[in-house]
Amino acid sequence: MSMNHLQLAPDKLMNAEGQPIFGHFDGAVSDLSIKQFHYFNEMDKPCSWWAKYFDYKQFQFINITTPRYIIGVAIADIRYVGSSFCYLYDIEKNRLTETQALKPLSWGMSVSRSPLQGKARIKHKQGSIVFSIKEGVWQLSIQTDDIQAELTLEPPVLSLPMSLCTPTGYNGWTYTQKHNGLKVKGSLTIKHEPQPLQYALGGYDFSAGYMRRETSWRWASINAQVEHGVLGLNLAAGVNETGATENVLWINGERHLLPAVKFDFNRHVSDDYWQLSTADNQVDLTFRALNCRSEKRNFGFLKSNFRQYIGYFSGHIIDNNNRKHVLRNQLGLTEDHFAKW
Repeated sequence: MSMNHLQLAPDKLMNAEGQPIFGHFDGAVSDLSIKQFHYFNEMDKPCSWWAKYFDYKQFQFINITTPRYIIGVAIADIRYVGSSFCYLYDIEKNRLTETQALKPLSWGMSVSRSPLQGKARIKHKQGSIVFSIKEGVWQLSIQTDDIQAELTLEPPVLSLPMSLCTPTGYNGWTYTQKHNGLKVKGSLTIKHEPQPLQYALGGYDFSAGYMRRETSWRWASINAQVEHGVLGLNLAAGVNETGATENVLWINGERHLLPAVKFDFNRHVSDDYWQLSTADNQVDLTFRALNCRSEKRNFGFLKSNFRQYIGYFSGHIIDNNNRKHVLRNQLGLTEDHFAKW
């Protein structure tokens, strides 16, 4: 079966043999059924409970874009440590501020075990972050010094997320679910000033599984009002693309799966300019960074080299109905990440 062939989302990700069901799904999987996963090492021997527990990784991310601000919020559980960040980017002032948290052995935090239902939460020194998923609809609560938010990300009627499970490495798997171009409803106060939400858009990322010990990815994301309505875009290369890609375009909620994308940039010379393209010219974008949220952590056994950029996209994307969508200096995100976990 082609990895790009859509299939019904199973209730449980694991089949009767304790192995994941691979491919693109037409909606969210309700239960990753990790306990049922039969995990083997490279020599085909059953892994220990210890390995099965500590090799599992999961992270959740929400991006909110308003005419004045961009907000990025993440909660990650890599077993050895839990982490979180919440940044606020002021578009007018080109200023980025953030709060973050680290939790050894992921104590004092939680992530949702289901992409369809559950909660992820963590406390920061300045407040708390909570992601809630209710029947597939994501909600975000932020209580920090600068941000007070109670928000719901509402998809258009009949709009479906990108939902994908692929083999990872020799014996692992990764489940990824993303949805962009979502309306943002609720209340948002930034620096004691209530923010209008009629033009706000958002997107989320739920990724989990038995990823490579050393892994990396490049990623791009856009939530925007364009000529033909609301555009959401997710492009990636790296962690979970054995036989399929998670590249997808949403136009007014309609999902268009895209082919593999080449990310061309040089992080050692000038990483503020990227080119993103497909072999058939369906995607041809340039990205120019304005600001960057970065961190480098080297604990020997664990390493992270993380850069998430905020900047402008220009170029075009052609959807599967052969309609061209032109972007001119459209704000969005890219990311360049290496992890040893």
